[in-house]
Amino acid sequence: MGKNNLTDKKIKSLVARIARTYHGDSGINFIDAANLPVRGQILEILDLLFEVLFPGHTGSRKITKSNINFVVGDILCQVYAELADQIERAYNYQCRIKKCDGCDCRTMAENVTAHLLGQLPRIRRILKGDVAAAFSGDPAAKSYEEIVISYPCIVAIAAHRIAHELYLKEVPLIPRIMSECAHARTGIDIHPGAKIGENFFIDHGTGVVIGETSVIGDNVKIYQGATLGALSFRKDERGRVIKGGKRHPTIEDDVTIYAEATILGNVTVGKGAVIGGNVWIKESVPPGVTVATPNPDLVYTKTKSPSPGKARRVRRNNP
Repeated sequence: MGKNNLTDKKIKSLVARIARTYHGDSGINFIDAANLPVRGQILEILDLLFEVLFPGHTGSRKITKSNINFVVGDILCQVYAELADQIERAYNYQCRIKKCDGCDCRTMAENVTAHLLGQLPRIRRILKGDVAAAFSGDPAAKSYEEIVISYPCIVAIAAHRIAHELYLKEVPLIPRIMSECAHARTGIDIHPGAKIGENFFIDHGTGVVIGETSVIGDNVKIYQGATLGALSFRKDERGRVIKGGKRHPTIEDDVTIYAEATILGNVTVGKGAVIGGNVWIKESVPPGVTVATPNPDLVYTKTKSPSPGKARRVRRNNP
């Protein structure tokens, strides 16, 4: 056996050195911060809400016509208890940061949770339109069930519609945890502050970015890699980024944005406009206009035919 180089003395010394790095930190240490929301529990709550929005599609619970009221009631009771606890933690965190006294964080948390649950019928109605938009907008879609079970856009949009309600109630941390969970699952990055209308479809989805102050109307379709982003941020006299204000685009009704398009800043894309792939837009687009880059100059070079021996090897390797 080799000599153990990490002796008890060395471990104690190392622990002391690491502990000293925690002193005075803010933001990356969660020591004495029992009031922080727990990310894992937030994600479990989000999954429970998905079961209410799309009953039976997750496969975690057997849903029948005879038991659906019982199952949904059971989920809602569980979500109310667990989400209220997590929102209370978020409010307590905010109070600690702002050093405020006298807030009834528990009552606020319960009120916000009840509000969110009360919005579920409306959210379900809107999600039905989103699923219908995906079905009508994608020729490859065979059924609504296929879309709900397999399309990443539905996960991202459903998570956003939940997170957005909490964002509007100014709940700290939790809306962003939800949106980043959907981002990790789907590759679609929607800030919970974005306002999104009905019948929204993100085709393919990977790499789509929608910023906090974006406003999207009804019947909008976006393809993969599109960005609704901000331009460079203004800074104050101390060089710090000035937060707040409208920084992202407004997309009016019936707009289509094709793959890898980038739309930046507080601009407006008018009703019915079509934004072509790979364009870069920093100015408003009038209604009904199509924006596209000119055709590139393509160069076609005739390649040499492979030698007969090499061709035979290719055929053997690629039956």
